[in-house]
Amino acid sequence: MTNEPSGRPGPRRPAFFGPTAMEAQGGTVPDPAQVTEIAHETAAVLVGTGRANDDPALTARLVALVDELGLVTVAELWADRPARSLPGALWRLYALREWVQRSPDEASADYAAGIRFTDVNHAVAGVAEPPGPAELRDLTDAILRGVFAGDLAVALQRAAAFCRVVAAGRADRADTTDAHDREAAGQQTRRAASMLSTAEDLEAGARLWHVGELT
Repeated sequence: MTNEPSGRPGPRRPAFFGPTAMEAQGGTVPDPAQVTEIAHETAAVLVGTGRANDDPALTARLVALVDELGLVTVAELWADRPARSLPGALWRLYALREWVQRSPDEASADYAAGIRFTDVNHAVAGVAEPPGPAELRDLTDAILRGVFAGDLAVALQRAAAFCRVVAAGRADRADTTDAHDREAAGQQTRRAASMLSTAEDLEAGARLWHVGELT
C-alpha cells in the first residue's frame, strides 16, 4: 500500500449509507463482511480523494463531513471498525471534532486543566493561546485538514497529543470533584481513561501510516 495518490483521477465521493439509512431506503442490510469492506473502502476513497485534490473548498467540505451527513451516519459506517485502522482513526477524529463543536466549554475546561501536567503534548497539539472554545474548534478543524491536505501521520499525532492533554485535565478535575461527588468523579476518571486510550490508538495509527499499513 502507498500513502500517496497514484496520479490517477480522484475517485468519486462515496455514498454514505449505514444499515439504518439503507433500511430507510428500502434496501437490505449487507452481511458483516460487506459492512467491513464498505467501511474500509469508503475511508480509503475519502482520504484518497482529499489528498489527490488541491481544492480548499473540497477540503473544507471533508472537514465538515459530520455537519453534512450527521454523526449517526458516520458512526454506522466507521465506529465499529478497529481503532487502529483507517476508518477507526477517521471515526475518532470526527468524533473529537463533534465533541468540541457541541461542548466547547467542557472541552476547553478539560484541556486547560491538563496543560500544566503535559506541556509537551500541549506543544505538539498546536492549539492557539489561550486555548479557549474557539481555539479548540480551530484546532480540531486544522487536524482534519491535515488528513486531507497535509501529513496524515502528523494530524494523528496532533490529535493524540490533544487527547492526552484532555485526559490529564479530566483526571485532575476528577480529583477536585471527588471530595463532594464521588459518582461524578468516577465518571470523569473513566472518561479520562477512555481519552487516554484514544490517544494511544491515534499514535499507533500514525506509526502504521508511516509504514503504509493503516488500511
